[in-house]
Amino acid sequence: MPHRPRKRSTRELPRINLRILIFCALGLLFGIFLCFRLMFGGLRPSDFLFIAAFFVCALFPLEKKRLLAMALAFVLFGGAGALVANAYANSYLSGPAEGDYTVEGTVVSFTPAVGVTHVLLGDLTVDGKRVGGKLSVSLESEAVRPGDVVSFEAELLRGELPNSEAEYYYFYTDIRYFAPDQSFNKVGTSKNIFLRLNAALYDCLEEGMGGTEADVAYALLTGSSKGMDEGLTEEVRRGGIAHIFAVSGLHIGILFGAAMLVFRPLKKYAFLPSSVLAFLYCAFCGFSVSSLRAAIMCLVMAFFRAFGKKYDFLNSISLAAVIVLLIFPADFLSPGFRLSFGACVGLALYSGSLSRLFAKIPKFPRFLSSYFSANLSVQLFTLPILLETFGYFSWWGFVLNLFLIPCLPVLFLAVLLCSVIALCIPPAAAFFLILPKGLLSLFLFVLSWGEFTAVLTGFSLGAGGIVWLMGSVLLSERFRLKLLPRTVLAGCLSLLIALCCLFENVVFSGGKAVAYDAHTGSAVLIQTPSSHVLVIDGTITAEDCNEFLAHRYQGTLDAVFVASGKETDGINHAIFLDTRVIYAKDEVETGLQHSPVVFTEQAEAGGLTFTFLTREKLTVEGEGVLIEIDFLGKEALGSDFFVHSGCGDLIFFFRDGIIKEI
Repeated sequence: MPHRPRKRSTRELPRINLRILIFCALGLLFGIFLCFRLMFGGLRPSDFLFIAAFFVCALFPLEKKRLLAMALAFVLFGGAGALVANAYANSYLSGPAEGDYTVEGTVVSFTPAVGVTHVLLGDLTVDGKRVGGKLSVSLESEAVRPGDVVSFEAELLRGELPNSEAEYYYFYTDIRYFAPDQSFNKVGTSKNIFLRLNAALYDCLEEGMGGTEADVAYALLTGSSKGMDEGLTEEVRRGGIAHIFAVSGLHIGILFGAAMLVFRPLKKYAFLPSSVLAFLYCAFCGFSVSSLRAAIMCLVMAFFRAFGKKYDFLNSISLAAVIVLLIFPADFLSPGFRLSFGACVGLALYSGSLSRLFAKIPKFPRFLSSYFSANLSVQLFTLPILLETFGYFSWWGFVLNLFLIPCLPVLFLAVLLCSVIALCIPPAAAFFLILPKGLLSLFLFVLSWGEFTAVLTGFSLGAGGIVWLMGSVLLSERFRLKLLPRTVLAGCLSLLIALCCLFENVVFSGGKAVAYDAHTGSAVLIQTPSSHVLVIDGTITAEDCNEFLAHRYQGTLDAVFVASGKETDGINHAIFLDTRVIYAKDEVETGLQHSPVVFTEQAEAGGLTFTFLTREKLTVEGEGVLIEIDFLGKEALGSDFFVHSGCGDLIFFFRDGIIKEI
């Protein structure tokens, strides 16, 4: 009789199944994260919380080969992550210094505006020398399109390593240079077929549809929603359906599924042309992180099923993460990476258990149980990511996605197919675009009925976000726990999240200040138990201020102090904020405004005394503490704490003459 291995009891089974690819992906992620953390401002204890908890849970049972495999995968890929992150940062900082140059570049993305076009230029040459990275500039024409090669003389400004999350965008999109508005000469057209196709698509949609429908169609097909009306964009975001304009996994999945049906006669090899089509579409969309992730996962899934192999969803996610991050390490900082992979992880953790839970409801349709569970799984796992990335979570997301996702295949494929035909037969473009224009008009009409103001916003989870994600793993079916310990763990984690939120958002005594840096300027939010006061410079926009407040405070500010030599500009930005009063030092002419403007050298707010030393500099005194705020960075002696431009994400508490920085 052959020897059969003894079946292990449930107690002997590992809490987390060993998948080497998961530890490779986690190691790579952590290596990149650690490297960027050290570059951008240091580590926090909470940064190690998720990894530490995951490894403690994964240790058992203590088998030597298993532990060695886990450790080797994590360490090797952690080192690789640190190396590629460091190489990317060094590349970002390379190139010519600031100064006057003759610049030539290819338009890779564009946002049309009145009289100008905001563009990103790639394939740059500076004074005839090829350099890496992209240049952000506004060109004085509305006729600029992707693929245009332009030339001009300008003073280039250099990007730096980000000081705060508000500046991550320029880093992970590799925007290294900035220039003021420019007149230019078009000197040619790029040979890049995808850029030229992008430009042709935009013109075709504008001529064949026009108006808002053309902008929405272009966003749906390319993922570029910058040309959409700001009010519509905000409605879409607040409704929790912005992913339909991000060329997400849904788009690639729809395209891949449709291609598999078309190439069905090829039988098990149908996945080959379908995969090629999916990757070509990724290239057309600039290899956005969500599209590339979805294309890789579709290829892996189709390959395994074609040859009768077992497909593992978690391994597929891990493989996609490894490939994406080895090629584009800075994409780890992008909202697209976090949300795209977060949605997939949520599906892997909860869709099965929630589906079985819905199936227990008498007469509940089976297809609805799978559909509801998938939608809810994504919402559960991405909630803290949305809050920390955008400052709000939409309560409407679950409801709207229930109706939108089943309609998206029809909408996306109709717009795509009709646009392709219109591109091939330009004289008849208007005729072939009648159907997609009608569908998009209906979509916009239905969307206009909604009032999507009920969102969760105005506070930060802080370390509670890490606890949430950690709890999502530990409480899922992927982690083997019995009912009692699972219940106890859920209660403990809920309490810990609540405590983190209280610590992060509520000031019981003394005061708390949070510094913020955007590309446009800087601000500091000062909180006491009874007040919320914002100090701004003259350049930060109201839009950036509101984005900052969405993460920290959603209510009426007690006061806004303008600390800037350009007081008029600062006041004009402050009047769009929800505040009771605006303070500035020297009297200047102001227009009509909702909030009164007071010109004074000293004012009281929330038990704190604010004193203007100059237009650009003020001090805050209270609780025996003197804080100096000077966005020009000119520190003076005598203050207990100094805040300047570049202090983004700095948080400090003050009480009874003691300052604690976190």
